[in-house]
Amino acid sequence: MTGTDRSEPAYAAIRETHTSVVFFVGGRVHKLKKPLDLGFLDNRTRQARERACHREVELNRRLAPDVYLGVADVRGPDGQVCEHLVEMRRLPDDRRLAALVQRGEPVAGVVTAVARQVAALHAASPRDPAIDRCATAQFLDGLWRESLDHLDRLPVGAEAGDALTAIRDMAGRYLAGRGRVLDERIAAGRAVDGHGDLLADDIFCLDDGPRIIDCLEFDDRLRYGDAALDIAFLAMDLERLGGEAAARQLLPAYAEFSADAFPPSLMHHYIAYRAVVRAKVAALRHEQGDEHSRAGALAFLDQTRRNLDRGRVRLVVVGGLSATGKTTVAHLAGQHLGATVLRSDVVRKELAGLAPTADATAAVGAGLYSAAHTDETYGEVLRRAAVALTHGESVVLDATWLTEARRAAARAVAAAATADLVEIECRADPAVLVRRIVARRERGDDASDATPAVLDEQLHVRDEWPTARVVDTSDGALPDAAWLERELGPGPW
Repeated sequence: MTGTDRSEPAYAAIRETHTSVVFFVGGRVHKLKKPLDLGFLDNRTRQARERACHREVELNRRLAPDVYLGVADVRGPDGQVCEHLVEMRRLPDDRRLAALVQRGEPVAGVVTAVARQVAALHAASPRDPAIDRCATAQFLDGLWRESLDHLDRLPVGAEAGDALTAIRDMAGRYLAGRGRVLDERIAAGRAVDGHGDLLADDIFCLDDGPRIIDCLEFDDRLRYGDAALDIAFLAMDLERLGGEAAARQLLPAYAEFSADAFPPSLMHHYIAYRAVVRAKVAALRHEQGDEHSRAGALAFLDQTRRNLDRGRVRLVVVGGLSATGKTTVAHLAGQHLGATVLRSDVVRKELAGLAPTADATAAVGAGLYSAAHTDETYGEVLRRAAVALTHGESVVLDATWLTEARRAAARAVAAAATADLVEIECRADPAVLVRRIVARRERGDDASDATPAVLDEQLHVRDEWPTARVVDTSDGALPDAAWLERELGPGPW
């Protein structure tokens, strides 16, 4: 192995994880598997530990062949094999990615190189029905349940019962509406045999490139799954370490190298799952006697909830009379959520083959504004919204939504996609609306063809909208960032 060791480590040291005891002696590392049954692994027999050692070496040589030297057999005084150790080259502790992030050192180059290596690992992965199965919504739901059920049985889980209940609800709700996008990702070859445990502490930043070690070897199904779920582990860990900027760099770099356009909501869901796995690990360490792990487990559960909140799929229905500012409010909401914005005025003209600013003014209820054209427009807006929601994209709908029947149709779309619904009604004084309509028509730069006559008709036909949040734009005031955060929830990174 090449690379510069920038510090002089102690000649010998011992570290313990929830599954292993690791001995550092000179330039070598020897890892001993604990004879434990933790539910998700069973290493109580010597034969099971031997298999685990060989499997660890085999899998980790995919990314760090010069680090994993092999399996050493330990013999007792009688010459018989009594134990097995994974033997590795010792890497410099001060070059761990976690240490660099915590010291505030630049990590942009390392993060990009890691994204490239992980993308290459995924590209080389075999494709197999057993791997595909582990990327389905049903399997993911099972993973969530396993981790949360395990946490329920641990002291930390009992303490955090309310948080676990909320996490169960949010995780299950997301997956209930995302089966289509996950199935499409499987069909596109996004299910892989990955690393399974990408932590910044196990990435060493050497002069000739990073070494990624310590993949998950004890259960193939926990290493299999969506490629985005694999890279999400490192994004989660970087966020935990205070390196959110590095996480934000990692994900687009991986997306570029892998040509994977995953939706942000899916990545936040996966980051949340990886955080709950780490919460379980920390809770196990706490049960094994490490008091300091309690705080870590609770922090991971907080991180889980934050990312599930960011990953919520939302349908935001923004309506109101013409010129109430709903298009501006819809744009602000779309920016906040990173959402697709669908404007009925634009869709109406697309269906007619017209440019958005083409003048299609007609008498009230005539031309492109006949009942038939209006029904077609709303139907197309809702159709597009349904597709986007099932693919994990939040959507903002900009239209008048004057009748309760149309709002009910939007609610049905949200329910079918298991998306959160937010309804916003923009209002303003009618005299202000008339002035805005006249000024807009004089400019001729907007997709709306509304006239004062159209406004007068709307005032007579609109239904009350008691379920909507009201935004009054009479004085030109618009929702600020705090309002958007409060009413819509947090957006993605």
